[in-house]
Amino acid sequence: VVAGVVVLAGAIWYFFLRSDAPPPATIEDAVASVTSTTVADSGSEATAVPETTTPAREGLDGGWVVDTALSFVGYRIDEELASIGAVTAVGRTSEVEATLEFSGSQVTSLAVTVDMATLESDQSRRDGAMRSRGLETDSFPEATFVLTTPADLGAVPADGETFTATAAGDLTLHGVTKSVTIELDGSLVEGTVVVVGAIEIALVDYDIEKPTGFSVLSIGDTGLLEVQLAFVPA
Repeated sequence: VVAGVVVLAGAIWYFFLRSDAPPPATIEDAVASVTSTTVADSGSEATAVPETTTPAREGLDGGWVVDTALSFVGYRIDEELASIGAVTAVGRTSEVEATLEFSGSQVTSLAVTVDMATLESDQSRRDGAMRSRGLETDSFPEATFVLTTPADLGAVPADGETFTATAAGDLTLHGVTKSVTIELDGSLVEGTVVVVGAIEIALVDYDIEKPTGFSVLSIGDTGLLEVQLAFVPA
């Protein structure tokens, strides 16, 4: 009987309560996602050959558009679950519209719109609750960020070179607009500009009430808004 209870508890944890949350976004993982790898057989040795289908542009000047297949926006927040303890909830979506403008070493324009209703985590029950509680995506289906001050990279990055930038702009989340700054890491990867970043969000600042329930005992007062955006020439 004891063994059966243990097995049942383990099954409940595995299928319903365990966390399969992805790790935080990093520029290294973002670069790796941009450049796919195939294996070419050269005699007795297999050689990894990087491939990309993005045409290179001479310099960065001009307009860029987001490649949704390589991009996502999401949240990361701590939860306390009954009988489990502390876990990190992560929800992401690739339903993102974004445009970028470069002039020399400056980002002069950046606009991002996210379909919040398509956020998915490792728990469908959490995703369903988000529609009417917490982020209330049924009532606030979009989040946006608009750059308000040019972001200077310092120099035009060479291919394969990483850079950092501070993006200052207006973030609209849950129907509330705040002026924020986001520290971004980026890289030019074979004709694709990829950037990652995160900003701490205090729920109270955006009128977000923390949802709780039978299995969710508490939720953190703050969370992270994470982004990974890959841009190709417009």
